[in-house]
Order: sequence, then structure tokens, then C-alpha cells
Amino acid sequence: MDDILGLLRHCTLCPRQCGVNRLAGQKGFCGLAGEHVRLARAALHFWEEPCISGTEGSGTVFFSGCTLRCSFCQNREISRGEAGKEIPIRRLADIYLELQQKGARNINLVTPTHYLPQILVSLRMAREEGLTLPVVYNTSGYELPERLRLLEGMVDVYLPDMKYLSPQLAGRLSAAADYPGHILPALDEMVRQTGEADFDENGMIRRGVIVRHLALPGQGSDSRAVLRTLLERYGNKIWISIMNQYTPPPFPLPDEDLNRRLTAREYDRLLDYALRHGAENAFIQEGGTAEESFIPPFDLEGV
Repeated sequence: MDDILGLLRHCTLCPRQCGVNRLAGQKGFCGLAGEHVRLARAALHFWEEPCISGTEGSGTVFFSGCTLRCSFCQNREISRGEAGKEIPIRRLADIYLELQQKGARNINLVTPTHYLPQILVSLRMAREEGLTLPVVYNTSGYELPERLRLLEGMVDVYLPDMKYLSPQLAGRLSAAADYPGHILPALDEMVRQTGEADFDENGMIRRGVIVRHLALPGQGSDSRAVLRTLLERYGNKIWISIMNQYTPPPFPLPDEDLNRRLTAREYDRLLDYALRHGAENAFIQEGGTAEESFIPPFDLEGV
């Protein structure tokens, strides 16, 4: 256990490469320090892709903190690392087992990158004590392949975002102009580990990669570049989830287009583009999703 947690002494878990000693209380970009993890919620969640949630729900574990600073973040309450409760690694392993007992279809680790060492330790503990569910790594995609390799054999399904291909957009909207340079090597590693997506007889994913792309209003050109790149690079080895649920934050943003919702026309044009470029394995959202709330209450349930 000490070996893997030693990565926190000079933290280079994400592309930020902060190099801080988190075990000594130092904080890097993600804002988290110490050996414990900070959670905001651990409960059954029903608003993921159908092959993740099913009818029983996905066992989602929402970690506080994030390696990005997306100006339109819907989980802002926890992504800045302030909300939530600190728990020891032992408790995290118990939470996985409790979610399994509640009937979860998988263990869904949401925004996990900055807690990779603790997650590895907790998963080993839980598997030794009877955890059999698939593990979903639900990430922004801002990852390092060499760190993802540590998860080989421990993660069954990767659920990354592919937010942008434009460095200008990534820098302006997520404070990470290098995001486009990291996302494709990270996806390559995820696909290498899991291979082509595999589903059980009930349509639940057992292994594979589902790449999410949130279509942003006024950014159709970059969205098309994202979809084209995914389809040309991976074909039908992966699934793509094309989302229309963008919701403007309650405060004005400098990018005028981001202060409105995606129009039906913008989304339909993006779907047509994906179909014309050979998309077969895709999840789409039907009208009105931006008016629904996909954000659970971060009320420490299950923590």
C-alpha cells in the first residue's frame, strides 16, 4: 500500500505535474491533500447511459476536486474540492461493497484522477472481500497514459470525456490549453486495455470505452472535429455518447454563446454529421434534456 501511496509525495498524477507533497499537506491544482479521500456522495444513480445505469442504477462515487477548471461546470459545488467529507481508504472500500449490496450494476468512480493511488488500494481491499462488479472510471479525459497503466486489470469500463480538440477553447474554457495534446494518448491507452466494447445479455456494458462529448452552443466546428477524430481513429471499437444537456451557469460567461442552451438545430446537425461519417455505436439524448437535472444532491448520502 505504501508504494502506491508514495505517488502522493511528489504528485504527478495528472498532466498538471504539480509535484507537491500531498502527504505533507501540500495542495496542487486539484486542491486536495493528505492520504484520505473527500467524497460528496455515494449512491445509486440512474442518469448515466442506459448500459451503465440499467434499471437498478450505477453505484456512483462522487469525488471532490478536479484537475480542470471548466467555466460551465455543473458540479461546481464539489469540483473545487471544498464540499464533501474526508474518509479513510478503508471506508472507501466498504462503500463499494455497500453499493454492491444495494444492487448497483457497477462501481462508477466520478472524477477520480487525483485519487488514483487511494482508489487502487481501496479496490484491492474490496475485491479481496467479495467485490465482483465492473468498475467504471468516469473521467474528464485529462490523463497521462503512464498513470492509466496502473489501472490495468482494475478498471473494466472507461467513461472519459473528449471535450475539445481546440487548444484555444480548452485553455479559455477549462484552463488547460494542453488538453487536446493529452486526450488522444489517454484514449489510446484506455482502448488498449479494454479492447472492443463487450455487453452482457441485458445490454449492460462489461468492458470497453464510451467517450462522452458535450456539444457546446456555438462550437459546432470543434464538435465536428472531435467526432470525426474519434470515428477515424477508433471506428466501432468504442461507443460515443453525444450529449445535448449543456446548461448555462447562473452567472454570465465571457463567451456569449455559452450563456444560452444548445439549439435543437445545432444538435441535429451534429448527429447528422456523425451518421454521415460512419457512426454506428452511439448514444444520443432526446429533446428537453437541458431542462432536466442530471445533478444529484451532494448531501453526503452513502459517505
